[in-house]
Amino acid sequence: MRNTASILLTIFFTAAAFGQAPDPPATAKALASHDRGTDRAFEQVIKNADDLIWYFKVGDIASIDKTHYASKPERTTNSTGQGAGNPMIVPAYVFAPKNLHGKAPLIVFIHGGVHGDFNTFYTHIVRELIDQGYVIIAPEYRGSTGYGSDFCDQIDYGGLELDDVKAARDWAVENLSSIDPKRIGIMGWSHGGYQTLMNVFKWPDAYQVAYAGVPVSDLVQRMGYKSQGYRNTFKEFIGKEAVDNPMYKICQNAPGGHVFNRIDTSIAKASRKEVYDFLARYLK
Repeated sequence: MRNTASILLTIFFTAAAFGQAPDPPATAKALASHDRGTDRAFEQVIKNADDLIWYFKVGDIASIDKTHYASKPERTTNSTGQGAGNPMIVPAYVFAPKNLHGKAPLIVFIHGGVHGDFNTFYTHIVRELIDQGYVIIAPEYRGSTGYGSDFCDQIDYGGLELDDVKAARDWAVENLSSIDPKRIGIMGWSHGGYQTLMNVFKWPDAYQVAYAGVPVSDLVQRMGYKSQGYRNTFKEFIGKEAVDNPMYKICQNAPGGHVFNRIDTSIAKASRKEVYDFLARYLK
């Protein structure tokens, strides 16, 4: 009988209204495209600076590395063009406790935001995990920001981005001699929570435990309050199967809203303590 990963979900309820704006004229679209390209260039500068800040934030307790690994081929409009079909190269952060002795459990830590990145916003959570003896791999799956327009535009919601995360897990198993391949957890918030759920649905034997914080766990409901344009973009991802027997912790009106247990407050720390206790049941 196949072992499935144990899953903990934290759901925060909010209500929002979204109106559908008319399509902008062609000139406005062209200017918006130019602005996005400029933004992508600035994001690369910000990413390079933030990468250095990691050493000041956690370098006292963790060894820090940034690696690159191969995943499924990128999307292309020319299947016979140069480089078509080549594996996509995906960056990832690796954090390991400096005082590590013996084999350690691995946490695959997925950033949220869809178009987002793993950055020093997560410093306090990385430090908390390192203090508990975890090795962390944080993949910058296709669609992440900080790596230019081409990489950002490769976003594949619920598709190859999932393979990128699984490939990070597999890379760690093959290349990090310090980890125990039988003790692997996966976690993330928001879109990272969604990716966590989808990873354990697709590869239940790859993980022993999972934590999905404020995840997109019901795409049908999500499409109900999004615009028609959003629904058209992601319609192929509606109707995914739900996990059997999830463990829910519902938090209403918690200070901080959608990021309530990612920030550095006493309530957030108490909530994360529950998360870490849950992970430890399967990884320690």
